[in-house]
Amino acid sequence: MRIGEWARTDGRVRAGGRDRATEGARATEGARAKGGDQVPSGDRARSGGRTERGGLLAKPSRFLARLPRFRSLRARITFGLVVLLAVSCAAVGVAAVVELNGFLTQRLDEQLAQVGTRFPESLEHQGKLPDDHDGDEEADTRRMATGTFGACLRSGAVTDKGLIRSGDLSVDLDITLSARDAERLARIPDDGRPHTVELSALGHYRVVATPGRDGDVLMAGLPLKPVEAAVHRLELVAGIVFGLALVTAGVSGALWVRWSLRPLGRVTATATRVSELPLASGVVALPPRAPVADPHSEVGQVAAALNGMLGHVEDALTKRHASEERLRRFAADASHELRTPVASVRGHAELGLLHPGPVPPEITRALERIAAESSRMGLMVDDLLLLARLDAGRPLERGPVDLTRLVLDAVTDARAAGPGHGWALDLPEDPVTVTGDAHRLHQVLANLLANARLHTPVGTKVTITLDPGAGPDAVLLSVHDDGPGIPEELRSAVFERFTRADHRRHGDASATGAGLGLSIVSAVVEAHGGTVGVESTSGSTTFTVKLPTDT
Repeated sequence: MRIGEWARTDGRVRAGGRDRATEGARATEGARAKGGDQVPSGDRARSGGRTERGGLLAKPSRFLARLPRFRSLRARITFGLVVLLAVSCAAVGVAAVVELNGFLTQRLDEQLAQVGTRFPESLEHQGKLPDDHDGDEEADTRRMATGTFGACLRSGAVTDKGLIRSGDLSVDLDITLSARDAERLARIPDDGRPHTVELSALGHYRVVATPGRDGDVLMAGLPLKPVEAAVHRLELVAGIVFGLALVTAGVSGALWVRWSLRPLGRVTATATRVSELPLASGVVALPPRAPVADPHSEVGQVAAALNGMLGHVEDALTKRHASEERLRRFAADASHELRTPVASVRGHAELGLLHPGPVPPEITRALERIAAESSRMGLMVDDLLLLARLDAGRPLERGPVDLTRLVLDAVTDARAAGPGHGWALDLPEDPVTVTGDAHRLHQVLANLLANARLHTPVGTKVTITLDPGAGPDAVLLSVHDDGPGIPEELRSAVFERFTRADHRRHGDASATGAGLGLSIVSAVVEAHGGTVGVESTSGSTTFTVKLPTDT
């Protein structure tokens, strides 16, 4: 009768739970119908938590890449090894705890089966276990473990109860069971199978219920505290051991990864040294090849691939340098060989103009044209020969140069050649002296001023500034004009050879040159150990030359 009542009660509770779940679902659907796709705050919180965790787990590499300490390959490999070891240790620990808990619980159930109904029936002795001579069945009760619990239920109510205490193994009949404890005991089916139940004053117990006489239910139980203590001790020991193992593995793994990736660091150092080399021109000496410790490993394959690439680059640079040398020799030889015939043509033209007899006007114009073109060709040949010598690294004449005097002389010549321009000077009070070739530095100033004069319209203001405070052991020379500016497509190539501006900057087709003036400026300045640059916008162009004071 009691079991039937408990089953009906449990069925009502479960049915009530289903009814409440159904009502909750209907309420949620109603809320959604009224307010759109609204979700209760608890559901939103749980849903948001799942979404956030899913986002982090779905993209672990992106999450780790945001952390500065995990951006290196060494840290990622070490972290990955530690994580794998932690997961393995956790799996082993969980399996060991589950297995130990199951094993100890099974042993406890076997002991509980031996107790059976003997202890509940002995409660009629009023708290004192029988002596050994009272019979074998009663003697077995004296071998019961401390903490053994017994109870007798009649019609769902606890009528008798007892607990074996330590010491003289007497039975304590005055234990206190709350109404909730009695309810939990009443729900245990009398099928003879062990069940786990929590008693408020005693803790967790494994309890078995069997039918007794007159409809009573006899219960016997053993405490789970020894099992829980053993499991907790295993968890503590496993946690300490696994923690030490993780720390040891992390440190040793970091050292091992660092040692394994040392060849990759040497490969990186070699590539960095190559990237810092000036490969644009001249003889390039590539650094030694990266050592290949193990050609069968991935790091060794990377080093071998880098060495192969450096070999190809070195071959290409050697061929390029040989081609540049041939071109440089050709330019020098051609310039040298052209100087004599050009001078001869110019001399014959000037000689024809000096003829005392009458010369037809068309012949005079032809001779004048020949003389002018031969003069321009002679200047271009001289420029090409100068560039060839500078490219070959010919040493310049060195000596103290009064840069202030050079600027004054160059501006005086430019003012005479371009009276339609405005010329302004911004010079320091004290003379500025550098070490270099006075003739070549004067050529730099003359070319910059000629560029400003020829490529800007009449009325343009040109300002020359000399600043000795540009830096330690350096002087800054700038030539600024307020002309139309250099076209954007030509700004990056103004110092290349044979680069000519179109008519938009100067507006006069007759002002075009050979395109070598700024190339000579760049070559001479670099030969002096300086730098040259240009900044140009619409209505403003500035050429800046930085020279060391002691070269």
